[in-house]
Amino acid sequence: MHVVLDNVSTHKTPDVQAWLRGHKRFTFHFTPTSASWMNQVETWFGLLTRQALHRSSFGSVKELVAMIDAFTAQWNAGGSPFTWVKTADEILAKAIRKHPATSDSGH
Repeated sequence: MHVVLDNVSTHKTPDVQAWLRGHKRFTFHFTPTSASWMNQVETWFGLLTRQALHRSSFGSVKELVAMIDAFTAQWNAGGSPFTWVKTADEILAKAIRKHPATSDSGH
């Protein structure tokens, strides 16, 4: 089982590493740092934030949950899979970006 995860430190704790050693069937693959755009669930959370939560005010957690549930139900009613608009080569080129040379500016 191949699992694709972002690079957050909680995915690499000693407890997680111990679990992986005991479950050889699982292999973790990490997306590059600063590449949340590669994770499609991050794209969906961005849509949820921009379309349902941004500049909203909720009087309680229950109201917030209701808004998220309503957005999710509406999304699922007309939703379709995300489709990559770039080729695999274009995506990989962006993922393997070069780091700028260290400057001598003292910053």
